Amino acid sequence: MVGRHAEREEIGRLLEAVREGLSGVLVLTGEPGVGKTRLLEYAAEAAVAAGDVSVVRLVGVESETRLAYGALHRLLRPFLTRLSVLPQRQRDALNGAFGVAEAVPSDRYLVGLAALTLLADVASERPMLCLVDDVHWLDRESAETLAFVARRLHADALGLVFAARDGAAQLVLLEALTTVPVEGLPAEEAGTLLASAVDGFLNQAVTDQIVAGTGGNPLALLELAGHLGAEQLAGVAPLPEPLPVNSMLEWHFQRSVMALPDDTRSLLLLVATTPADDRATLWRAAGALGLSFRAALPAVAAGVLDHARTVEFRHPLIRSAVYSAASSAERRRVHAVLASTSAPDRRAWHRAEATDGTDDEVAAHLEAASERPRSRGGYSEQAVFLSRAAELTTDPARRAERFLNAAAASLTSGDATATQALLDLATPDLTGSARARATRIRASVEMLHIRVATVPALLLDAVAELGDAEPAMSWELLHEATHAALVGGSLLVGTTLKQVAEATVGARRDPAPPSWSPDPLMLGLARLIAVGHPVGVPAIRDALRRLCDSAELRELNSPFSVMVTMAADELWDIEAKREIVGRLAAVDRSAGALYGLTLALIVLATTEMSEGRFAAAEAYYAEADDYSTATGYAGGGEMNRILLYAWTGQEHKLRAATGVMRDLAKSCGLGSQNRLAAHALAVFDIGRSRHREALGHLLPPFVEDTLPYCNFLLPLVVEAGVRAGDRAVAAVALERMEERATLAGTPWALGSLARCRALMAEGDDAEESYQESIDLLGKAPVAVELAWSRLLFGEWLRRRRRRSEARVQLRAAYESFETWGAAPFAERARAELLATGEKARKRTVETRLDLTPQEQRVASLAASGLTNTEIASRLFVTTSTVEFHLNKVFRKLDISSRRQIASVLGETGLESTA
Repeated sequence: MVGRHAEREEIGRLLEAVREGLSGVLVLTGEPGVGKTRLLEYAAEAAVAAGDVSVVRLVGVESETRLAYGALHRLLRPFLTRLSVLPQRQRDALNGAFGVAEAVPSDRYLVGLAALTLLADVASERPMLCLVDDVHWLDRESAETLAFVARRLHADALGLVFAARDGAAQLVLLEALTTVPVEGLPAEEAGTLLASAVDGFLNQAVTDQIVAGTGGNPLALLELAGHLGAEQLAGVAPLPEPLPVNSMLEWHFQRSVMALPDDTRSLLLLVATTPADDRATLWRAAGALGLSFRAALPAVAAGVLDHARTVEFRHPLIRSAVYSAASSAERRRVHAVLASTSAPDRRAWHRAEATDGTDDEVAAHLEAASERPRSRGGYSEQAVFLSRAAELTTDPARRAERFLNAAAASLTSGDATATQALLDLATPDLTGSARARATRIRASVEMLHIRVATVPALLLDAVAELGDAEPAMSWELLHEATHAALVGGSLLVGTTLKQVAEATVGARRDPAPPSWSPDPLMLGLARLIAVGHPVGVPAIRDALRRLCDSAELRELNSPFSVMVTMAADELWDIEAKREIVGRLAAVDRSAGALYGLTLALIVLATTEMSEGRFAAAEAYYAEADDYSTATGYAGGGEMNRILLYAWTGQEHKLRAATGVMRDLAKSCGLGSQNRLAAHALAVFDIGRSRHREALGHLLPPFVEDTLPYCNFLLPLVVEAGVRAGDRAVAAVALERMEERATLAGTPWALGSLARCRALMAEGDDAEESYQESIDLLGKAPVAVELAWSRLLFGEWLRRRRRRSEARVQLRAAYESFETWGAAPFAERARAELLATGEKARKRTVETRLDLTPQEQRVASLAASGLTNTEIASRLFVTTSTVEFHLNKVFRKLDISSRRQIASVLGETGLESTA
């Protein structure tokens, strides 16, 4: 190999990590012919040179881009005899994806976890390097799965190297992975490569012209060396204009193919059209066309094919050149033959491609065939089938319906761009319920892009389109509209939260929904918004209790944990929130539903914070970030942690994150983000005794008083108002608290109400309320609120010159805040304690803070009694990665057994349901 020293060093480092039992991933990107495939060959040679690393290869094939999980199947096929090592759900998911067994489509990330577990099992016996070329021609499902595997590797003796063309759509799936741009060779190295391929004299000026004209593209250099005449290379005859580089390379290959005999070109077209792993179909079709392997010999002689019997193209660009050079009639002829010789599940597609113009019978068969990829979770393949069926359909209404179904499948696959294009094709000829479906899909695209502002209005338009025709669908649309409106709040366009709620309350619905149904909870929220708390709160309480008592919970299209959180927070019911969302997390984890699981973990982090377990909260946040990265979705990241930053006094991170949240709220219509930001900033400033600043943050959302999260702001407004001298605002906040907390009736609600009464009380009347607050908050898992009430009570006692009693409350508050790491409140309590004449000692940071969030999570799960295999399944990693983290935990904690973890960390591990 000439040059490529930096790229070879990257590959060398990856192989070194793999040999040491770790993992590595590289993504090579560049223009066609720049040498990506040659670098993969170098990686393979370097891997096998020492005989200690095995190599598996996968090459994307243009004709298979529509075949869901086809590329993944080719990669894993040598290892499918090992499926017994997979947990049952993973085994079922992979078998279902490959169509081996009838199965309900699994979450795509459960398929990814199965692929990861299988590859890691192979690598556990011998380090392994997977080389994936032509990523731009992988089917979407395979590309997503391999991207997931790449992001989950850690300590698995497994390396992945991808190669893809610049600008390939699949590169979006590989974002956040180490990317190495491969560019043309520098002039000197390009000249050396060119000279090595020329037998005779090579003029230096010609060399310089070729190198400049090709930009150092190695494939262009080698092709020119083989096709230019001796006079041209010597500088006697002029060079062709333009030189064959980039897009011209394909034209150059097409000219080579067109010079071959007719039978050879027919065989080449058949090779380009047939799946690379299905040579039986190839030769059956060749026989039907009267072709034998002898037809391949001229292509081998011309350098188009490597071997006659294996019929492999010398370069992937040649495959594309062959297919694009063929006439439409030639392509239809080949597809017609393949329709009679291919496997049954591919015949419908070939028959469709062999059709010129429209054909309703072929369209119907193709539509029926689209159900097979759907059953395997291959929604992008289903969308392609349905889109082609629509093109073949004569009736405009039927054609529009098929385009609409293709859009729905495309949306499920996660391809928002294709979904929008298909909707544009479908919409003009849609009517009635089909038009409402299209509007619903369009709204879903907006939600996928986190553009919430217009979604509720779109969905209300769809409801109006339906009228009374389909009450069940109308209810589903209103459910989605209510969820979006709660997130958008005051920033909605075209409607308001109250208008959406009123439409929901007045809609027809199932009078007896199943116990797991979200309908009663959503209706309760709508009633609260449309009618008021006296009507809404009892409905929400009943709905939460119904879910707690249900033997089954199910995840929904709109992640249920978000709605449960909004409802439970209105009642200050942290027990219901923790129980229901914990069970939903378990459901999502079991199903491999990582998007829903991510949101559930973010909610569970807030329940840990309420108990002062900030390290556990950070572990949940880190796990959520991990899954956001693994799935390629933009996670909240730092924005999710704003309350944690507020409690722990990380002001710079807090203000940076809340600034991003406010920008996001403005650009995407996410009004709820403003309330969350105000809450966190107010907690931080109150902890610092900056009550006027806190009141400034709180007043806008307090005046707006819109769900969700508005109730949590009320105790803060009371304290900030009283301490900042604005008792009028505090009185309004207390009035709201009196109604809402009394209706809620939970210990947290009533304890917060008692604290607010104490803050507003005159003279000695406050003492009884403070004591009531402490007693009530002690009955709920809200230790931070309890410590807060102790702090306020201690401050009140000190100002009443009851120092010894004040010390009891302040010492308890200080020790709690200091132990948790709640720096602003700890410092406030310490200052008050010093004012009583007692010295407060700062505690040392606990050992657990030396652990990374992932180590903390693994350690906690191990302490709860889970095995390494169970931990790996829960965290969507491999057992070797769990072992890697546990070994680091043992070293950091200076222990030798997992039985010692709990005593050292001071906890028995996080709840097993999450």
